[in-house]
Amino acid sequence: MMDRQVPERAAHDPRACDGALARAFGFLGKRWNGILLATLTHGPAGFSDLRRTVAGISDSVLSDRLAELCRAGLVSRTVRPGPPVAVVYELTASGTALAPALEELTRWARQNLPPERCADPEGGVSPRTC
Repeated sequence: MMDRQVPERAAHDPRACDGALARAFGFLGKRWNGILLATLTHGPAGFSDLRRTVAGISDSVLSDRLAELCRAGLVSRTVRPGPPVAVVYELTASGTALAPALEELTRWARQNLPPERCADPEGGVSPRTC
């Protein structure tokens, strides 16, 4: 008679949320973080470039989000001597490693989520779609 080995139970409940995934969405789900990272996949950019590209973000929030992305090790901040002095933000290796996931998420959203109408600064709705 052959003994059958009983597989060990998983160390965690497979229905439970993975802690790493929860941290990723907690960070990327914070307003503007994912958008800034996706914008920087197109190459380094200065503060003013990012402000123009990411419509609707205030200077103070942009500054806070960039500092947060730098602390997380996803974006680097380089001061280039002038004149004029320039500050450039770009993805680090960790940020670049996230680019394929952001591209896939973008592709999924285009295929599966209806476009939303964008709010204008006065609180109304703009006719263009996001």
